[in-house]
Amino acid sequence: MKTIQLRRYTLVEGEYDAFVAWWQGCMPRVRPEAGFAIEFAYGLRESNEFVWAVSAEGDQEAFLALEKEYMASDARAEAFAGVPQRVAVYNIAFADAF
Repeated sequence: MKTIQLRRYTLVEGEYDAFVAWWQGCMPRVRPEAGFAIEFAYGLRESNEFVWAVSAEGDQEAFLALEKEYMASDARAEAFAGVPQRVAVYNIAFADAF
């Protein structure tokens, strides 16, 4: 069993390219090192959005425990150090598998 979290962001106006470059340089390394798998990532330039999904083995409780460790990790802190706020709106939810 795995749990998938869908992450939909509306980016700060004018930050699309910078956000995508940062994400590509950090997340494919940092998230898997923390025990997550990136399922997909897509940008929607015309609407200034970025949509991606991250998963982890186990149920939602296991996902949240892993995420708590990740949020407190040095690797995550390093990935975000000095990065300006480029996400205006976060829409994050667990996805149902069919």
